[in-house]
Amino acid sequence: MNFELKPFSLLEASTEKCDALVVLVPQDFKAAKDDLSELIGQAMKAGDLETKIAKLLCLYKPVQAHAIRVVLVGIGSGSARDVRSAVLAAMASVKAPGLKKLLVCFASPAREEAVRAVVVAVADASYSYTHTKSKPEARTLSKVLVAATNAAEVQITFDRAAGIVAGAELAKEWANRPANHATPTLLAQAAKDLAKLPKISCEVLGPKDVAKLGMGAFMAVAQGSDQPLRFIVLRYSGAAKSEAPTVLVGKGITFDCGGISIKPAPEMDEMKFDMSGAASVLGTFRSLAVLKPAINVVGLIPACENLINGQAVKPGDVVTSMSGQTIEILNTDAEGRLVLCDALTYAERFKPTAVVDVATLTGACVIALGGVRSGMYASQDDLGNALFAAGEMAQDLCWRMPLDDEYAEGLKTSFADVANVAGRAGGSITAAKFLQRFTEKFPWAHLDIAGTAWKGGAAKGATGRPVGLLIEYLVAQAYNK
Repeated sequence: MNFELKPFSLLEASTEKCDALVVLVPQDFKAAKDDLSELIGQAMKAGDLETKIAKLLCLYKPVQAHAIRVVLVGIGSGSARDVRSAVLAAMASVKAPGLKKLLVCFASPAREEAVRAVVVAVADASYSYTHTKSKPEARTLSKVLVAATNAAEVQITFDRAAGIVAGAELAKEWANRPANHATPTLLAQAAKDLAKLPKISCEVLGPKDVAKLGMGAFMAVAQGSDQPLRFIVLRYSGAAKSEAPTVLVGKGITFDCGGISIKPAPEMDEMKFDMSGAASVLGTFRSLAVLKPAINVVGLIPACENLINGQAVKPGDVVTSMSGQTIEILNTDAEGRLVLCDALTYAERFKPTAVVDVATLTGACVIALGGVRSGMYASQDDLGNALFAAGEMAQDLCWRMPLDDEYAEGLKTSFADVANVAGRAGGSITAAKFLQRFTEKFPWAHLDIAGTAWKGGAAKGATGRPVGLLIEYLVAQAYNK
């Protein structure tokens, strides 16, 4: 899907031939003298058009425009949240098999965050999963024009939003695929495909390579599956080789039944989404290839299944991680932290400026924060503040959680250096405290996306989060060097 920003007024937008024209009307709209502006003013005066958020007036082939369908929609104060709601409502009314070219026009000068919201909302509303359907209804929308009279002022934000969409859609695609179409081997191939893009390279390690590295925690999770594990190493080289990279680590559990600590059957199908952290790292690299920031980034994805066979790890087993620390596995369903801890140790070799891991790690985070904000933990305030600001900028929200040492008390065990679970209380925090043990040599942050990586119910599907947050963070680091 191609996005393009145009410096159009309402008059110019009305003369553009397209399948649908969506006009975003703020509460302080003042009608000009062109026909479309006067139509909007008359509709408002008659009470047929309200500027409250997502209130619509739909028109078919009006004489005031060259579009087949015209939707006038209220955007309230014009904030990013208001605009997103309005665009999603408008897209539901214009979405049709013949929709190929769409024009979204601001009736007044646009805020930067509102322009970003338009791009993301149009992409979200038009996304269609097709990979495993025999008669797929693929997206027909191929060209999206976004019009604002102050286009020059918002061009950088627009370009970044379009780049983020490219990555978020790749993340959605891989997270949505069922586990038999997204095995560790297939996930590794997706990473290799990214290496065809400028500035990106990829290395894939198999079971023998991982064994030589001593990744005993990662291997313990993988041993219950017939699918061989893969450890994926992506590199984006946007700066000099001498510049230390930022490292992203994505949990790549391509299916999680819980192992011997098996999950209940209802909604277990959603455990195909347990590799959403890995998918977000793939998506972030796709966005980096588009945006080309002057920064070096490494992506690490430990990919495997967590299943049950005669070789599966058992509750009470003790394994040795790559760091040399021994771990008592009290719950085989707390497997994400086991694959991540070895990847975090591997990250040390890059001498990174910071390491951010991304994982659908705990149901406890869903209880704490729901599906609005991702849980964010950071070992340093500067890193935590930068990630929080990036989330606000991208409207890919997170919330900083505590890392008090007292939360680690429950991880003590008589049979190893550390247990992989504590009690139920503060489960997302104790999981983060487990990971923190493996991050002493670099600034570290952890994003628990268990509540934000996908939606259930009738709207079931991956969200593509937190690609937007990660890209905003990385681009800011490039600018602040």
